[in-house]
Amino acid sequence: MSGAKNCTETPRQKMIGMMYLVLTAMLALNVSSDILNGFTMVDNSLHKTIESAELRNKSLYADFQSLSEQNPEKVHIWLEKAKLVKKNSDDLYKYLEAYKITIIRLADKKDANDSAYVKQINAKDNLDKAAQYGLTNGHGKKLKLQIDNYRDFLVGLSVNNPSKQKMYQSIFETGKMKDGKRWEEALFENMPLSAVVTILTKYQSDVRSSEAEIIQYLKSQTDVMDIRVNKITAVVVTNTPYVLRGEKFSARIVLAAEDTTQIPDYYVNGQKLQNAFYNVVANKLGVISYKGQIRLKGNDGNVMTRDFTQNYIVGEPSATLSNEDLNVVYRGIDNNFSVSVPGVAAENVSVRVIGGSARKNGGRYLIQANRDEEITIEVWAKVEGKQKKMGGGAYRVKYLPDPKAFIQPSDPGAKPVRGGFLSPSILRTSLIVASYGKDELVKAKFRVTSFTMLARGISPLQVSGSRLSQGFLDKLIKGDILMINNIKAEGPDNLARDLGSIAIQL
Repeated sequence: MSGAKNCTETPRQKMIGMMYLVLTAMLALNVSSDILNGFTMVDNSLHKTIESAELRNKSLYADFQSLSEQNPEKVHIWLEKAKLVKKNSDDLYKYLEAYKITIIRLADKKDANDSAYVKQINAKDNLDKAAQYGLTNGHGKKLKLQIDNYRDFLVGLSVNNPSKQKMYQSIFETGKMKDGKRWEEALFENMPLSAVVTILTKYQSDVRSSEAEIIQYLKSQTDVMDIRVNKITAVVVTNTPYVLRGEKFSARIVLAAEDTTQIPDYYVNGQKLQNAFYNVVANKLGVISYKGQIRLKGNDGNVMTRDFTQNYIVGEPSATLSNEDLNVVYRGIDNNFSVSVPGVAAENVSVRVIGGSARKNGGRYLIQANRDEEITIEVWAKVEGKQKKMGGGAYRVKYLPDPKAFIQPSDPGAKPVRGGFLSPSILRTSLIVASYGKDELVKAKFRVTSFTMLARGISPLQVSGSRLSQGFLDKLIKGDILMINNIKAEGPDNLARDLGSIAIQL
C-alpha cells in the first residue's frame, strides 16, 4: 500500500481525477430551483405553525396563572414547573434562531438580512457554510447538546406518562442515523443552506408544539389526585368518646365524599380487610394502637395511598361500689386500693394523698396514712395532654384492731392454739404469737414483746420476747396449769397492745 502511494500518476489517471472533481462540482451546483422553492414554502408554513403555537401557549400560561390565583395551594407548584418549561423552551428557540442567522450571514455576507426566513436567503443553494459552521467549527455538537438537554428535561417532567416520554424522545432524537452518520453530519454535510435553515425552523416548531403539550399535561396534573365522587354525606369526627363534666366537648363536622363505583382497598397492620370495617377481639388491656392504609386508583391510573394511625382503649368490665360508712384506712400498713378511670388508660391515671403517701404496685395503689383523724385521696388523669382531677374522697384514719395471742408450735403444719392440753416437749419449742387468725380482715404483722408465766407453787416469771422460759417449764409436771398473762405486742403502727391471757394444761 505504501508503495502504491509513492507511485507517479499516469496522465490517464490524472485526467480521470480531474473529470471526477468537475462532475462533483457540477452536481453540487445543479440544485434544482424547484427543490429550493419547495424549502421556501415549507419554511413559510412552519413559521405560520409557530405563530399559532405561540398564541396557544400564551393562552395556556394565562389560564394556568388564573388557576393558581384561585387555588394557590393546589396549583402553585405546577405553575412553577410551567414557568421553567417556558424558560427552557424560549432558550432553545432563541438558540436555534441565532444559529440560523449566523449561517445565513456566513453565506450571504453583506447582503444578509436580519431575518431567518428561507425566502430572504440569497445563497439558498450554498453547500459549504452550514457544514463549515456546524462540523468544522464544532457548533453542531453544541446544538445537539442543547436539544438533548431540552429533550431530557421534557422526559423528566412527564415521568408518570410513558407515552409522552416516548413522543419527546422521538421528536428530539439526535442519535446516529441508519447509515451510521452522526446527527450533526446528517444535518449539515453536503446540505443546501435553505434545507438546513428549514430543518432548524422545524425544530423551532417542535419546541413550541412540545411546549404546548407539556404545559397542557402539567395543567392536567393539578386535578390528577382529585377523586371523582357521586355520594356526599355528613360525618362528625370526635377526638374522644369520653367527656368529663365541666370539660369541653369538641367535634369536627365534615363532608365525606366517596365514589360508590370504585371501592378502595383497606389495610390494617399489613392485613387487607374485606371491607371498610375493622373488627378485632380486645384481649389486651390498655391503649391499643393500630395503623393502616387506604389505597385507591387515581385518575392517572396510579394507586393513591393514604396512611392512618389510631388508638383505642381496652378496660375491664367494672362497676364501682362504695360503703361510705366504712371509708377507713389503717395507720402503719399499706392500704390496697384499686383505682381506674373509665375511658382513660391506666398509665395516664395517678393518685395523690393529702395526709399520706401513695405508690403504684402493678395495677393497684398502696396508700399509707401519716397522720391521725382523716386523709384525702385524689384521683387524677391525663386527658388531652393535661392533668385533670377526676374525683376522690376523705377517709378516716384508724389504728389497727388488737390481734389475739396464740401459742404456735414449731412442728411444720401445726396450727396455733389459744389453750387446752399441750405436752412439755411441744411447749419447749413453741412461741407466743399475735395475729388476727382466721378472722383476718387486713394483713398486718405483730410482734410479741413480753409476757408473764404463772403456775401454782412457782414464783411468777416476767419474760421478754416471744419464747417460753425453758427453766420455768422444767419445774412443771404433768397436770400442772400454765398461765401466760400480760401478753404485750406491737404492730406496724408501733402501738403497744395488751392481749390478755392464755391457759395451758400439761
